[in-house]
Amino acid sequence: MKEIETKRLILRPFKMSDAKDVYDYAKRDDVGPFAGWKPHKNLNETKDIVKGFIEKDEVYALELKDNHKVIGSLGIHYTSIGDLDNIYELGYVLHPLYHRQGIMSEAIDTALYDFFFHKKQDLIYVGHFIENAASKHLIGKFNFEWIKDIDYQSRDYGLKQSKIYQLTKLNYSLNREDIK
Repeated sequence: MKEIETKRLILRPFKMSDAKDVYDYAKRDDVGPFAGWKPHKNLNETKDIVKGFIEKDEVYALELKDNHKVIGSLGIHYTSIGDLDNIYELGYVLHPLYHRQGIMSEAIDTALYDFFFHKKQDLIYVGHFIENAASKHLIGKFNFEWIKDIDYQSRDYGLKQSKIYQLTKLNYSLNREDIK
């Protein structure tokens, strides 16, 4: 996975030294449950997760340029969702101290551009649990198209009601001034 820079961020592969920063947000009650996982109990649990990110090489660390702190993650996973097989799914998480600043929008836009134009893919999916209004709003900014509601198998909470959306390269392009 290559490193990508934005105005405020460096999207890069994870390193084990990122575990402390990840634990800072992963231990919070207002982060993991919205993504389907329980808050981390200790730093060792976080180290295991970061190790998995490194091994799979499909999740970016979101590092702030100004202080080099990792404040979230963004991944594009080749997976299945319900009856949708062999698809790419976007997933993300951000430390709540950095919400509502356009940081995740910046990261997602950069990752989508790379996915569609450098990796030459044509379709990506994303989902959110029904109760996650912030993700619903964020997904709407990119004009993802709702396709169905499903019961999604979360990591730690069993089946959860979710909304699934898709975005084509064409629809992404129509919303970008620099591509028109």
